[in-house]
Amino acid sequence: MTDALPATPAWPPRSAPRLFVPGPLHDDAPIVIDGPQAHYLLRVMRLAPGSTVILCDNLTGEWAATVDETGKRDLRLRCVARLRPREAVPDFWLCPALLKKDRFDWVLEKACELGVARIRPVLTRRCVADRLNPDRARATLIEAAEQCARTALPVCDAPLGLAALLGDWPPQRVLWFADETGGDPAAAQFAAQPGPAGLLIGPEGGFDSEERAAIRAHPAARAISLGPRILRGETAALAATALWMGLVGDWSVIPLAQSRFDL
Repeated sequence: MTDALPATPAWPPRSAPRLFVPGPLHDDAPIVIDGPQAHYLLRVMRLAPGSTVILCDNLTGEWAATVDETGKRDLRLRCVARLRPREAVPDFWLCPALLKKDRFDWVLEKACELGVARIRPVLTRRCVADRLNPDRARATLIEAAEQCARTALPVCDAPLGLAALLGDWPPQRVLWFADETGGDPAAAQFAAQPGPAGLLIGPEGGFDSEERAAIRAHPAARAISLGPRILRGETAALAATALWMGLVGDWSVIPLAQSRFDL
């Protein structure tokens, strides 16, 4: 009785590191990696010529690339196969009031993992923070996208005031307003009105009475309740986003873990 042949290793390997790089990528595209990304690949992952790296450019999708050459501070790679086109993400905007730096970093990271298309930070009267570092925000989103295998980075706008947000809100896009003073149950409202949507979440102290009145007066706004408990700003933002994704987003699609490597 002959022994069974060993299984062919999956390609690309599941352990291959993922990086976002400038594009557009294409077949046989030469890629030079330097700086912190090179340090990660060379010193942490200890890649050598022939190793595989998964590259994304936020334009053409996800590519497998092989390391052609390594130097002391850089690597030269070559794209060998496109694994997936750039994904289509649900048309969902998260509009959270700006929070303290570490808490807002967490909102950015998890919003990316959940599949949000756009993040529009909002400044309200009770916000403790009043600015957002765009480079830090982008780095946080890229790291989250690499970790969760997104091929499309969320757009993150500069913070804007509540009046500005309401003033240029697209009329065809519903604005779900998490109102701590009461509203219709979120799950029922999300399921009844799928389509382009935004979610407005207040700061830790909530909206003041004038802000709440202005939001409720907006024709696109729909007040919703997120349950009987008082939630922190970051909890409310991500719990409601997860609920929307589960009801009318893309969570019914075949999980990536089951489909990505069966190529």
